[in-house]
Amino acid sequence: MLNWDEYGKEELASPPQPPVTSKSPEDIVEPKVEQKVEEQSASTKVKSNITEGSRAEAAREAVNNLDEAAGIEELDEMMANGRVEVDQKMMINCKADLNQLVPFKYDWAWQKYLDGSANHWMPQEINMTNDIVLWKSEDGLTEDERIIVKRNLGFFSTADSLVANNLVLALYRLITNPECRQYILRQSLEEAIHTHAYQYCIESLGMDEGEIFNMYREIPCVARKASWGLKYTQEISNPDFKTGTEETDKQLLKNLIAFYCVLEGIFFYCGFTQILSMGRRNKMTGTAEQFQYILRDESMHVNFGIDVINQIKIENPHLWDDAMKEEAAQMILEGTELEIQYARDTMPRGVLGMNASMMEEYLKFIANRRLTQIGLDEEFTGVSNPFPWMSEIIDLRKEKNFFETRVTEYQVGGALNWE
Repeated sequence: MLNWDEYGKEELASPPQPPVTSKSPEDIVEPKVEQKVEEQSASTKVKSNITEGSRAEAAREAVNNLDEAAGIEELDEMMANGRVEVDQKMMINCKADLNQLVPFKYDWAWQKYLDGSANHWMPQEINMTNDIVLWKSEDGLTEDERIIVKRNLGFFSTADSLVANNLVLALYRLITNPECRQYILRQSLEEAIHTHAYQYCIESLGMDEGEIFNMYREIPCVARKASWGLKYTQEISNPDFKTGTEETDKQLLKNLIAFYCVLEGIFFYCGFTQILSMGRRNKMTGTAEQFQYILRDESMHVNFGIDVINQIKIENPHLWDDAMKEEAAQMILEGTELEIQYARDTMPRGVLGMNASMMEEYLKFIANRRLTQIGLDEEFTGVSNPFPWMSEIIDLRKEKNFFETRVTEYQVGGALNWE
């Protein structure tokens, strides 16, 4: 163990002195001055042997002639008002220095970053042995159950890549708040982990990777969901796209609603319910466990996105006019209809204790929640949650408290309870 009180005492202590003995004049040897001179010459000679290529010389010349004006001009613009104050920070179109993380304005964004980081997991932590045996067994799963597994892996394996592309290529640049950007970076990592998890399941089960990864282009019910999301990211992913006008700000707002309220907030729920229902029946438990961890991450993503949307509305009330409200509601309802069609396609018959009709009611129940979360009226009356066990997993009613149970339920793969 280090003891800083003792540090340096050895250096300060006097070295032991050799015993003094008298020497005769003959024993006294003159210092070898010539040897020292030779050593110095050798050292100088080694240094003189170092030669530089033309690239090093060009680099030195470039540094000596460096034009600092461009960088300084940008920094001067950001620092024109002195140090960053909380009131200067905004969700979009902020002119304050984005390189300064603090002071925080949106504590909830930083807390979500901390919560997400505390719950880091990797797909390899989950045992897939039983899934492999069951999948390869001729009578392990019904044909309907196999279709559900393949269709969901087909959609999700590319859907998270679409979300990640939108985060990295568009949202990170256009959201002008450093603590929110910090969470966007965390979410981007999680999307990569999710894609890894789907690939891990596909590889473990020995599926045809080409078939699964191309479902988002070749299977109509999967392709429709992917193409719907893509149309909302094409324009803002253009490097020349900039916010700052009412039209462009609304375009960004629509992108946020499309990806957080619909793609992650609705499109994932049918597939996740199907796979998690398998886990509750002790089927494909490794795959189901992967999906449960992913769904808990996605719940945090949805909450973050909705908080961002609502904050933009507060800071830019002119954007949330009647036309924008109507379009936002229409987007959520379109997404709901697409997911209902997906449910009918993947469940032509009752399976796993559910059917397409039950899933339709569940999706309408979720749609109502997404509408109210961004300040819009519910669309469907008389609907309830036909799968109350899903609330135990994702806790739709109090999603902000999601990770409080992490110590016992979320830390170690294989410890999840499907009852």
